[in-house]
Amino acid sequence: MKTVQISLNSIDKVKSFVNAITQYEYDFDLISGRYVIDAKSIMGIFSLDLSKPIDLAIHTEEHLDEIMETLSPYLLS
Repeated sequence: MKTVQISLNSIDKVKSFVNAITQYEYDFDLISGRYVIDAKSIMGIFSLDLSKPIDLAIHTEEHLDEIMETLSPYLLS
């Protein structure tokens, strides 16, 4: 498992993020405070405070380079 911080501060970013990770069969969780939601759920994402960075837990060790490349527009440095 790998955890990274992402920013989803617009509706368009949320939609493109969900479309990007849905192509993978692995589980992705978004963690904001005490809330953990499925990162492939648009409705779940909109229940979070999107003005702050969110932790993304990637539940795989396979294809991490490819996944990180896909996630690059959303990653915080």
